[in-house]
Amino acid sequence: MDHQAVVPFIPNLRRYARALVGDRHGADDLVQDTLERAMRKFHLWRPGDLRAWLFSIMHNVFVNQLRARRIDPAAEIPDELPGEPSAAWSAGVRDLERGLAVLSPEQREVVLMVSLEDMSYAEVSRALGIPIGTVMSRLSRGRERLRRHLDGEPARPALKAVP
Repeated sequence: MDHQAVVPFIPNLRRYARALVGDRHGADDLVQDTLERAMRKFHLWRPGDLRAWLFSIMHNVFVNQLRARRIDPAAEIPDELPGEPSAAWSAGVRDLERGLAVLSPEQREVVLMVSLEDMSYAEVSRALGIPIGTVMSRLSRGRERLRRHLDGEPARPALKAVP
């Protein structure tokens, strides 16, 4: 397998990174870090789903960056997005980005992979290294929380685990 095999997936990685990180420059950095790691580790790839493997690398890079910076991922969502064609569109994009920011990183990743990248539950499961049931649960909860946010409903407090 040739390193050029990753090229067709770069637009998918950029789109996912932009939605995940919330700003173009951070997304470009995440894609670059992902591609650098993929090239260094290409010898470890086993023939199969290259897209899921690349998304798995991006997930790991993103989580490592969050841990290193110890910041709330929602803090990176800008108030103003340059170059929007209309105020209504701009407001809608900001609402959606803020809605994604209220999701936990785990829910946001699954929602974006399924909804934005059109990945199957099995592909998401492989990319994130989690069971399909967990993918479905995170997706359901994430979509519901996003819907409530976009509908202007107050956020429900998180359930506390029973010891």
